[in-house]
Amino acid sequence: MDQGLITTIAMGIALSATAGFRIFVPMLAAAVAGHFNIMHLPADMAWLSSWTSIICFATASIAEIGTYYIPFIDNLLDTIATPLSVAAGTLIAFSILPISSQEPIVRWGLAFLAGGSTAGTIQLGTGLLRLLSSKATIGTGNAVVATTENAAAVTSSLLSFVIPVMVALLLLFLCIWVIYRLFKRITHRKTI
Repeated sequence: MDQGLITTIAMGIALSATAGFRIFVPMLAAAVAGHFNIMHLPADMAWLSSWTSIICFATASIAEIGTYYIPFIDNLLDTIATPLSVAAGTLIAFSILPISSQEPIVRWGLAFLAGGSTAGTIQLGTGLLRLLSSKATIGTGNAVVATTENAAAVTSSLLSFVIPVMVALLLLFLCIWVIYRLFKRITHRKTI
C-alpha cells in the first residue's frame, strides 16, 4: 500500500475523531488546510476551503469553546454535540478519505464508519466524563474537563497534519477504551 495513501487515510480518521472533542475545531483545521493546499479536497467538497467556510468555522469554534465553560449549559450542549460530532466526523472523512467509489451511498457509508463512528464514540466518552464531573463537583470541575477537551481538539487537529498515523492510532485506541469501559459498566450493572 502506498505510504501517501496510508497518511491520507490516517489524517482523515484523526481529524474525524477529533470532532468528538470539539465539533468545529477540526472542521476549521480541514478548511484552512484545504484553502492553503496542505491537503487535497475533492471537487464536490471544494466549498469547505472557501473563506466563508473558514470564517464560519472559526466563529463557531470560538463560540463552542467558550460555551463549554458555562456550568450545566455544557451538559445540555453535549446532548446536541453528540449527533453533530457524528455528522462532522462523517463530513470530514468524506472530504479527506481517498474513497474511489463513484457511488455516493458507498462514499458516505465508509465516511460514516471511519469518521462518524470514531467522533461519536469520543464525544460519548467525553460527555459521560462531564456528566460524572457534574455529579461529583456540582459542575465546578467541568472547566477542567472543558480545558482538557479544548487542548485535545486543537492539538489533535494540528498534529493530524504532522504525524497523522500516530494521532489516528492514539484516537482509535481511545475509542476502543471508551467502548470497553461502557461495555464493562453495562455488564456490571446487569449482574447486580
